[in-house]
Amino acid sequence: MTATELVVDEHIPGTQHPTAIERTSTVTTTREHASATGTRRLSQLDTLEAEGVHIIREVAGELERPVLLFSGGKDSVVMLHLAAKAFAPAAIPFPLLHVDTGHNFPEVLAYRDSTVEHYGVRLMVALVQDHIDAGTLKERPDGTRNPLQTVPLLDAIERGRHTAVFGGGRRDEEKARAKERVFSLRDEFGQWDPRRQRPELWDLYNGRHRVGEHVRVFPLSNWTELDVWEYVDREGIDLPEIYYAHERDVFLRDGMWLTPGGWGGPKEHETIERRVVRYRTVGDMSCTGAVDSTASTVREVIDEVAVSTITERGATRADDRLTEAAMEDRKREGYF
Repeated sequence: MTATELVVDEHIPGTQHPTAIERTSTVTTTREHASATGTRRLSQLDTLEAEGVHIIREVAGELERPVLLFSGGKDSVVMLHLAAKAFAPAAIPFPLLHVDTGHNFPEVLAYRDSTVEHYGVRLMVALVQDHIDAGTLKERPDGTRNPLQTVPLLDAIERGRHTAVFGGGRRDEEKARAKERVFSLRDEFGQWDPRRQRPELWDLYNGRHRVGEHVRVFPLSNWTELDVWEYVDREGIDLPEIYYAHERDVFLRDGMWLTPGGWGGPKEHETIERRVVRYRTVGDMSCTGAVDSTASTVREVIDEVAVSTITERGATRADDRLTEAAMEDRKREGYF
């Protein structure tokens, strides 16, 4: 049979249910057994949530001056939501960091700023444009700036003396991310060496590092895209509207629908079309493609993702297509 369980909790900012979270679960005869033995079987989402909260608390208790990478995308929003749960009713004890390429979607930047204000956290912004102006970076011929984020990120980590950096990477997104640890050790240059990564048996995490080194931490490592959307639905989390189907001007390049803009598109031979699309992932306008979709609600997106046979990055990220090992190269350079 099916029952509805009402769990009263402190207000979690960013949800649509400020005083209570309504959870629907399928109840079987195992419930009586669980009651008799004093145990309770957690759902998939409950297990993932508990793991994420545990990881965030572990970092806050073990490492100094952590920072959470926040772009306004769905994964970073879920991470922020987990951080709020981890420390409620207290405030989130670390700031957010956004590496802004200057080519971000305006509606996502507006969402980012309103969300930061809502949660009452401090946002630091590292600008790619500042490094271009200073001569430490050069514009790419293709106009995309996503590969230019490494230097501003490493500079911000060094200036802030952050020993831990939360990222929203998930293992299901891309093959280079599939072999990443939850705690990923980075050397004094921010680079990733697979030979120095530690085992994480029994969910035991080792954050020890030398002076100048730091740890990248991925609380959503074991989540899938479908898990993220199911959690967004359950928790009533608001996301930028570009995640849902809407009419938009786009043009076709290398098999992807890109958004026109001052970043360098479209070219003379590329034609702008008005289409109903949505975005599965949010990044730089120059490298993030839209997909044809009529999914305008969370439940419709869940139904769409459930039957998808390609990951969101594989379907919509041009920066992952630069080379066969594009993500691997960025990890070694210090970005991911």
